[in-house]
Amino acid sequence: MTVSPCRSNFFVEHKDLYQFLLAVQEKCVKNNCKQIVSISQEIDLVDPLLVLDKLTQANEINFYFEDRGKGEAIAAIDSVAKLQIDGSNRFSQAEYFIKSCLKNIINFGNANQPFSGPHFFCYFSFFDKNAQLDYPFPSATIFLPRWQVAVKNQRCVLVTNIIINENANIERLLENLQKKIEFIQSLEYYSANIDFSANFYKKSVTNAAHFKRSVVSALKKIRSSHLSKIVLADILDVKSSNNFSLLKSLNNLRQNHPNCYIFSTSNGKGQNFIGASPERLISINNQQLITDALAGSAPRGKTPAEDAANANRLLNSEKEKHEHSLVLDFITQRLSQLGLLPQILAPRLRQLSNIQHLWTPISAMVPADIHPLKIVGQLHPTPAVAGAAQDVACAEIRRYENFERGLYAAPLGWIDSQGNCEFIVGIRSALIDGDRARLYAGAGIVAGSDPDKEFAEVQLKLQALLKALV
Repeated sequence: MTVSPCRSNFFVEHKDLYQFLLAVQEKCVKNNCKQIVSISQEIDLVDPLLVLDKLTQANEINFYFEDRGKGEAIAAIDSVAKLQIDGSNRFSQAEYFIKSCLKNIINFGNANQPFSGPHFFCYFSFFDKNAQLDYPFPSATIFLPRWQVAVKNQRCVLVTNIIINENANIERLLENLQKKIEFIQSLEYYSANIDFSANFYKKSVTNAAHFKRSVVSALKKIRSSHLSKIVLADILDVKSSNNFSLLKSLNNLRQNHPNCYIFSTSNGKGQNFIGASPERLISINNQQLITDALAGSAPRGKTPAEDAANANRLLNSEKEKHEHSLVLDFITQRLSQLGLLPQILAPRLRQLSNIQHLWTPISAMVPADIHPLKIVGQLHPTPAVAGAAQDVACAEIRRYENFERGLYAAPLGWIDSQGNCEFIVGIRSALIDGDRARLYAGAGIVAGSDPDKEFAEVQLKLQALLKALV
């Protein structure tokens, strides 16, 4: 496939890039050091999901993120710098790691292209340390990818991060880069129709009795004033007749849930954590922060009249409005504690394919000296995924849930060199391991919750996810 010179800076500026890398290498020789060069260039439109599928090796970590509503999709593959840690100071350590890496990165290419320059991809677990030692992801992973392909509004940008030291063979690096670009450009845009043909053999089913007993017990604690809300999750373990297809499953998710954030992470050891989340934790663009209070839910109706009736009941339900206000108050208080001035936007409904939520966006300006991960650490976990009071709710979650949450209901996202970022909450998600999958979903329990209705809500979320896995 021939790549038009006008679409790829690499072919126009090959000599400039060669001279640039030689100059970086001379600096490395002189100072006995190594540097990371981040090369950004626009390429012909490709599907980042297909790039993820074709470029990823089994032993490499990766990250996929798509927001169809904003016309954005990103695939980040392999790493040139990586931090994996556990512990209560994981957010501050991750911030320090990113700042340290940025001091050692030199950019080449047009910085005004969408998603140009170095981006760090991060995923954290719900708790700062996983109780089950065999859980396949650490409680924090932050990495700078070797390859990043991003699409925004039909523009496609490739970012290549390479390490330069005194032993680097510049010509070989450029040859490999050109071959990689040619391979990526040879990929057709993936547009497979939704595929619901999976054949599942249930390994275990959701334990309805255990979940409902937990709800009843939690309601007693709420009545005794120890808690005002707790989010209880449940799992569904399934086994397929074949290994799950990450490509087809993610494509199904993005086709079936166009209003959600589609995501996937890999630990480089054969396990993937994927999902379709309706919940943004924070988004920062040019120091403007947007976050969501998303809590209180009802099913979609089978007819327009039923749908409108369900929405009206949701909007007027004291129980659902109370659950929503707990999240809204928590977020505004936590942002204020950082010195931000949160502005509450008009409340509205977030209507998804199978469920609808009460939704209040919140905005704030972020000073340059406040790193995005400070805000992430300040907000996680919100009452939307934990409860209130936070400490009591988290302790009770450990007691009620007989499985490891891991990455479920935890922050996943990216940060660029300018402090722009997008983090979501990893709900409506599944841990994939070959032919096995563990699906996660939860429900917020407050005064007035009904165990049967809460169990039905969890099942609604689980089945929507199960339908997409193939």
